[in-house]
Amino acid sequence: MSDPVSPLQLSASGMRAQSERLRRTAENIANTDTPGYRRKLVAFEEAVRFGRPTGEVQTSRTLLDQSELPQIYDPSNPLADQDGYYLGSNVDLVIEIADSREAGRSYEANLKMFEQSRQMGSSLLELLRR
Repeated sequence: MSDPVSPLQLSASGMRAQSERLRRTAENIANTDTPGYRRKLVAFEEAVRFGRPTGEVQTSRTLLDQSELPQIYDPSNPLADQDGYYLGSNVDLVIEIADSREAGRSYEANLKMFEQSRQMGSSLLELLRR
């Protein structure tokens, strides 16, 4: 029989997943002007141990946004073709900033859950000591 997952483990897995999401968002923002860069996407999935779902969340492998890369006209760029165009990045700063805010708020929510679970456990131990 598998052990139940504690609320501390659940919230910690959520914080790890959101941290990974923030890391990918930061990479995307850093590479906004990198020619040919494709936006990295993070997907979440339920963790499975010994063939059973645990309720914890984890990130799946990193995916690349397959939307078309914009053609940028700059004949002086060394990457430009004979017509003066090169492929830009498909990163949209507005979307990345919104994603980073959402991930930050989700991280904070998981942190609050972690702290409240810890406080409840401490209160229970204090009651049992009496």
